[in-house]
Amino acid sequence: MTSSGDRGLEGEGASGGSTHAEAFAGFAEALDLFHVGDVARMRALAELGRSALREARRDGVRGMASDMELRSVAAEAAGMARLTDRRLQGEIDHAMTVIDDYPAVFEAWVARRIERGHVDVVVRVGARVPDEVRSAYEEAAIAVCERDVPSRVRGALDALAARLHTQTFTERHKAAAAERCVRVFHGTDGMSNLVATLPTVIAAGMLDRLTQMGQSVKDARVATGPEGRADAAGAADAAEVAEPADTRTMDQLRADILGDLVLGGASVVDPTYGTNRDGGLGAIRARVQVAVTAETLMGRDENPAEAVGAGLVDAETVRQLAGQVSEWDRLFIDPVTRTPVEIDTYRPTASMKKLLMARDQHCRFPGCRRAAIRCELDHTIDYALGGHTHIFNLAHLCQRHHSMKQFTKWEVRQVGGGALEWTSPLGRIYREDVPMPAVCFTIDTADPPPDAAPGGPPPDEPPPF
Repeated sequence: MTSSGDRGLEGEGASGGSTHAEAFAGFAEALDLFHVGDVARMRALAELGRSALREARRDGVRGMASDMELRSVAAEAAGMARLTDRRLQGEIDHAMTVIDDYPAVFEAWVARRIERGHVDVVVRVGARVPDEVRSAYEEAAIAVCERDVPSRVRGALDALAARLHTQTFTERHKAAAAERCVRVFHGTDGMSNLVATLPTVIAAGMLDRLTQMGQSVKDARVATGPEGRADAAGAADAAEVAEPADTRTMDQLRADILGDLVLGGASVVDPTYGTNRDGGLGAIRARVQVAVTAETLMGRDENPAEAVGAGLVDAETVRQLAGQVSEWDRLFIDPVTRTPVEIDTYRPTASMKKLLMARDQHCRFPGCRRAAIRCELDHTIDYALGGHTHIFNLAHLCQRHHSMKQFTKWEVRQVGGGALEWTSPLGRIYREDVPMPAVCFTIDTADPPPDAAPGGPPPDEPPPF
């Protein structure tokens, strides 16, 4: 997301300028002051850490003495800031990491090319990057951050770190999978958190199946109503009628069904059948959508695939999944912009929806991360005003931003390649580029295989399934 600057803050000619210009000017000044203060705070924190290390090493003492000196300094600083010493020491460590290990990222933040949120996520993802490729990761990460808001760069940075890592993603996944586990963290009021660390495909599949089962319960609730379900003879079961209506939320349903599946092996009560037996819910299976390049699918490389809406998946796992499916969507990717341009299925309406879902990924208002599956397809130029139902006149907007486009002075236009240009009531311009997919698709410059169709798409385009 990029902004054209302060255009529209001066004068009354801009839409709404006479009403909000002064308030926005004050906000812009506050942002500048906050930035200067935030940079100064990070520099000061890093210097506190260096000072502690210098003092500890003055007599050649290292190890525990260094840590104790750092703890002491953190405790003193925490008293000044009215924070806990643990949090302050964490901030000192983070500040030294940013300034000493990621100097280019720090300077990009100082110059306002990126935001503080970008810095934090770059460092967090970079913790997995070997030292020998850190500088390459740093420069590429800055370019990624300059194109989008902090909340939307994590996936691209994860893919970047995976691509630059000296080990293949498959090797790292095997090591990580060996650490899979289930833990319980006891909380208050008789509640605890059950946390499972699992391969992404398994975790995404579990959540999908729980969601489907929960939705079936909700659908059965609507079908039967509060009066209960009638038996085959048409008479209502008196026991069911006496029970209160099921008003559980989707989160509550997922939690209850998970407990049933683990402890009982099946849903204890299946409202889709109305009996205490494994009925319709037991037939539900998980669905996981994965995008993978043909090169990875054929075993020519070990690059990770993408579990749509979840994260990266190792090549070995995705090839095993590929052998179990019967339905494929072949997705053609623009070789320059790396964005989806066409899906070769027979039903244009369904293909268009799939294409836009793959292209947009989320609401296309700047900074919004609501998933496309929970958004509405909006005609950029209203259909009633002659706008065509075409992929370059459609984009996903959440209900909030769809309504804002309709009923406020915000304006939007498509500028090509799926990119949107939003204009605020004050005349500020924000460019919302097509989200960068976590899986990168490239064209092999070598000679095409002999069976490649003349003029057709490159053979290494991805078929998501």
